[in-house]
Amino acid sequence: MLYDLAIIGGGPAGAAAGVYAARKRLKTVFLTRDWGGQSAVSPEIQNWIGTPKISGIELGDAFKKHLEAYAGEFLEIKDGVAVQKIEKKASGFFLRTESAIFEAQTILIATGSSRRKLEVPGADRLEHKGLTYCASCDGPIFADLDVAVIGGGNAGFETAAQLLAYCKSVTLLIRGTEFKADEITLRTVLAHPKMKTLINAEPVEVKGEKSVTGLIYKNKLTGEKKELAVQGIFVEIGGIPNTGFAKGLVEQNQYNQIITDPRNQRTSLAGIWTAGDCTDGLYHQNNIAAGDAVKALEDIYLFLHTK
Repeated sequence: MLYDLAIIGGGPAGAAAGVYAARKRLKTVFLTRDWGGQSAVSPEIQNWIGTPKISGIELGDAFKKHLEAYAGEFLEIKDGVAVQKIEKKASGFFLRTESAIFEAQTILIATGSSRRKLEVPGADRLEHKGLTYCASCDGPIFADLDVAVIGGGNAGFETAAQLLAYCKSVTLLIRGTEFKADEITLRTVLAHPKMKTLINAEPVEVKGEKSVTGLIYKNKLTGEKKELAVQGIFVEIGGIPNTGFAKGLVEQNQYNQIITDPRNQRTSLAGIWTAGDCTDGLYHQNNIAAGDAVKALEDIYLFLHTK
C-alpha cells in the first residue's frame, strides 16, 4: 500500500502530526517504538498547555489514546516499531523496519533525541530523585532550593535562567574555562544575584540516599575535590538525536540534528519534513515540538494537493 504520509515517532510532535493528518484525511501510517518522548520519564510536567500537572507516563498514554481515537480508514498505528532505514524511490519513500517495509509519498520525522547522561556514581540511582534532565518539566519542583546546573552551553544557561526565577540559588559548573552560550544570555544570567559559576569543575559523584543532597566535583587543575550542597541537579551536557536511520538522506549538522527550514519544517530532501528535538531548531520543548508538527502537517497537506 502506498500511504500519503508516514509519521515516525510517538512523542508530542508525532502525536500532534497524527491527529492533524487524520483530520485532514491523509492516508497515514504512524510508526512508533514507544509513546511520550523524553518526557515519559518525568514524574511531573507542569508546562504542558491546558494541564496544570501530569506525569510523563500519563502524557504518553494521553498521546496514544488521542491517536487511537482517530485510528481507522485514514490512520493506521504501528506500535512497538522502529524504523531502521529510509530509501528514496520514484513513488516516494520506503521505510524499512525489522519486520516490514512501508511505502509513503511523504515522511515526517519526529523521533526526538536522547539526553546525554551524566556518568558518575549516584547519577543513575538518583535520577528523578533530585537529578533531572528537563528544567522545563521539573524546574518548579525545586522552588526555594539550592540547585546546580551542569553544562555551559546555551541549554545550560537557558536552564539556569529558568531556575533563577524560583530557586534559592543556582550554581553552574563547566569542565573548562569558557562559556559557550550566546553573549546576551551570558550577560543576563551571570549578572543575577542568585547565580554562581564554577569553572574547571568536573562532577565526580552525586550524593544522597533517598534524594540528592550534594554534588562532589573536582578542580581539573589542582585535583582538589569539594562538595556542593544542593537539593537539585540539572544536567545539560547535550543530546543525541535519534536520526541515524536518515543519515545520508537528509542534511544534518555536526550534532546529527536534521537541518530544517523553520518556516515549514522542510528538510533538504523534498518530501521529508521534521519536527521536535531531532531538528536543529534553537529551542526544544514539548509544546514547541507539537507546534512544529502542526506547521509541518499544514505544509505536507499543501504539498500533496498541489502536485
